[in-house]
Amino acid sequence: MSKAKSLADLFQRPSLDFLMGAHDALSAQIAQDCGFPGVWVSGLGLSASSGLRDSNELSWTQVMERTELVADRVSVPALVDLDTGYGDFNNVRLVMRRLQRADVGGGCIEDKLFPKTNSFIGAGQQLADPHEFGGRIKAAKDTVGDEVFLVARCEALVAGRSMTEATDRCGGYAEAGADAILIHSKMTSPDEIVSFMASWDGRVPVVIVPTKYSKVPADVFERAGISVAIWANQTLRAAIRSMEKLCVALREQRTMLHLEGEIADLSQVFDLTNNAELELAKELYASHPAGSSLKALADDGGPAGNHLVGAGPTSA
Repeated sequence: MSKAKSLADLFQRPSLDFLMGAHDALSAQIAQDCGFPGVWVSGLGLSASSGLRDSNELSWTQVMERTELVADRVSVPALVDLDTGYGDFNNVRLVMRRLQRADVGGGCIEDKLFPKTNSFIGAGQQLADPHEFGGRIKAAKDTVGDEVFLVARCEALVAGRSMTEATDRCGGYAEAGADAILIHSKMTSPDEIVSFMASWDGRVPVVIVPTKYSKVPADVFERAGISVAIWANQTLRAAIRSMEKLCVALREQRTMLHLEGEIADLSQVFDLTNNAELELAKELYASHPAGSSLKALADDGGPAGNHLVGAGPTSA
């Protein structure tokens, strides 16, 4: 089964499930090992872990390179935060083709203008014209069909627009071909989300990112009809806090005597990067006995490799 189909099936389950945010291949591997059925490749996470702001300072090709590392590392599907799609409909087509080739799973495009501003910074969120954004969604879907699961992210509530506008925008995005809708909110209560779901006709599944209302019990979302919730940046924030704590303590104590038990063993690092597979591969390939033909070449005067590639330059 393709990762896109796995992601589509996840969104169609009768009960709420979660995607865990990943900012690199290692955090994606940890999320998979802990049982999450998929990961969210966070634009904020990719940017911050690269020392950049979440304002499209990381290019789309850099995002794709890091995303492909995630896709190569884990077997679960990834939903990739594609910001605005990095331009107009044509940029979106290029990005979607790259996702398609990598068999990532899905992509999420938001209805803001390029370059984007993080949803939780400032009040001046500039939204795209809904018809123009609908064209981006249609271009994406026409380009990859069902080979990439497509989520349209609506920022109307974040930008202070009305619930009616949010519902209308999401309806238009679904008509344009979105497989699911992400409705975003920066309130600390779930009221906006619950209100949206009460007016949503359910034509496609809905996903949320409860960063600001993270303390709300999951059953509230489930009763409202939410299909998937994304813990978008918690692994990044946990890593920052843990690294700061270690650095401060080690700077003060100048020894790992009382700190070694607070960090992962090197063996866990090797397990996460699957070093055991490399050792097995070495046994299979690195010292494989030469076949009779290669052995005869080697015995005939030097390393077999020289005979295969030529012993040296010849005169013209």
